[in-house]
Formats: sequence, C-alpha cells, structure tokens
Amino acid sequence: MTDAMQHVGDLDFESWVCPAPLRETPSVVMGHGGGGAMSAELIEHLFLPSFGAAAGSDLGDSAVLQVGAGIRLAFSTDSFVVKPMFFPGGSIGDLAVNGTVNDLAMSGAQPMFLSTAFILQEGTELSELGRIAKAMGVAAQAAGVRLVTGDTKVVDNASGDGVYINTSGIGVIADGVDIHPRRARPGDAVLISGDIGVHGVAVMSCREGLEFGTTVESDTAALHGLVADMIATGADLHVLRDPTRGGVAASLNEIARASKVGIDLVERELPIPQSVRDACSLLGLDPLQVANEGKLLAFVPAESADQVLMALRAHPLGRSARRIGACVVDHPGMVVARTALGGARVVSLPIGEQLPRIC
Repeated sequence: MTDAMQHVGDLDFESWVCPAPLRETPSVVMGHGGGGAMSAELIEHLFLPSFGAAAGSDLGDSAVLQVGAGIRLAFSTDSFVVKPMFFPGGSIGDLAVNGTVNDLAMSGAQPMFLSTAFILQEGTELSELGRIAKAMGVAAQAAGVRLVTGDTKVVDNASGDGVYINTSGIGVIADGVDIHPRRARPGDAVLISGDIGVHGVAVMSCREGLEFGTTVESDTAALHGLVADMIATGADLHVLRDPTRGGVAASLNEIARASKVGIDLVERELPIPQSVRDACSLLGLDPLQVANEGKLLAFVPAESADQVLMALRAHPLGRSARRIGACVVDHPGMVVARTALGGARVVSLPIGEQLPRIC
C-alpha cells in the first residue's frame, strides 16, 4: 500500500459534507455556514470564547429584550447570500425581508422595523439591483414593516458574487406570549404548516438547470400573520421555528437539545411533495435537511393541537398543516423517525449544508 493510499484509508469520510470539509480544519469552509453541527461548533468554540462576557446568554434566531415595564422587544439579524439571486417564486430581495420577519415571528413578535445593508460586487448591473430593491419594498409593504435604516458597500469584482444583503429587525412581543426552544415538553404535539423542502429544491433546480417535470417554486413568505392567528387561539404555544438552513432536521435537533426532550416523527405524515422527493432522490439529498423559507414548526400541548391546526389550516399559508410527531421522554436530545413498517431511524443534525448558499 502506498503512502497516499494509507493516508486515504485513515480518513473518516462519515464526518465529511459536500463540499467535503474535515471537521478539524484550520480554515473556514462552506459547512461552517450551513446551520448544522459545524456552525454550532464555530459558535461554541470560537465566537463565544472570543466574545467573553459581552456575549448574550441566550443565543437564537432572535433575542427577546426587556426594555421597560411590560415592554419586550424581539431583535434579529440575518445575512443572505443566495445563488442565484433570482429563482422560481422569489429573489434575494423578498427572501431578505421575509427571513428576518420570520425570525422575529418565531418569538411571537409583531415585526415593526427592518434595517437593510448591501454588499455589492463591482460590475453588478444596476437593473438587477433595482429588481432586488423593488422586491424588498414590495415584501416589506406586504408584511407591514418599515425599512428604516441601512448601509451600502462595494467590493471589487474579484471579491464578491453579485449582491449580499443583511437585514436586522425589531418587533414587539405581547404580554403573555412565551415562545422559546427550551419550552418543549414531553407530550407536546409537533406540527408543521406545510410542505417540506420546496425552497431548497427551487433554488437548486434553477442553479443547476435541472428539470423535474414541473416547476418547483420557492415557498418564501412572511409568517407573522399565521403566527398571530395561532396566538389568537389562546393555546400555550411552547416553541415555534422556521426550518431554514439545515431544514426540518436541524431545527428539530436544536429544539430537542435545548429542551432535553426526545422527538418522535411519524414518517408517513411528513408532507414531502413528490417533486421534492424526486429531486432529492436524483441529487442524493435528504428532504428533511433541505431548506424551507415559508414554513414553520410548532410545539403545542397535545390537548391544543387540533385547535391550533384549525387556525393554521384557515390561513392561506397553513392550508396543508398537519401533525407530524410528538415530544417523548425517551432518547432526550434526539430525533427519531418511525417508519410505516414499524422501524425507526435517527434523524441527525446535519454536519454542514447539503445545498450551500440556499438563503
């Protein structure tokens, strides 16, 4: 055996992700931005130790801030690097607005104000930038939020790739609303508002010029109206999460670990469209790890599940909502899918991202 063959034989391919980085790497790789295990490791082992006492104690998609007697704000920030910038059903512009609106909504907040910051590659067509800006304006008006401050920077044409956008947002949380990833409890029903994996497949099909017999359009949408209808039921909503990077698998694993509960999924109840199944089969992807941009997961007490499902299904963005599983005492911190044949498989936290630059 040659030295090169011996070296290859020593590598642990199970811990690689496409594009295939090693977990122990001295440089940033694409997997660090995928919302999976590598992202978590970057935060835990680099950012938090570096930030020290300045770091917040409760890191999540949005922070809940007590700013006065009875006044709570949600604050969130997100960056968007999707490629291509325009895809079936949307663009980086409306994605940037909807994504931050949704991060606020997952805390139960009513979104109010957004900032907009652009990093532009030199040479980007102004007509393309205009389309993106118009899409942002339309999305903001539809969501009822104001774009109140921002910034613009330009990098040379060897240092960027079109348009990158950062949006930060502020929303107001009503009294009595307490939604947090740590609040999932054994017995909770796990609900999803609609089909899984649509956004990721829409972007990938456009990026790679793939055809699946039908056009798959992104599900990008602002979800705060849907959340408001759920809150209006009076049910005690424990956890809400929009499963973006890393998909449903990443979101459920994060919730299971934060709440120290097990999560059992009923595989036959997972709403995966045939077009998404076909695309994932062709590309070798797991639909549960594919990004969504207009769907939410909800953890609610079992006795409230039917009531919340009715509210979801009464809203245009929740017509296909269904119950997909439950929280259990067994296997705390793990997600398990129960198959139709009575078997089970572990739904693991993705290491990185199957589809880089998907949002």
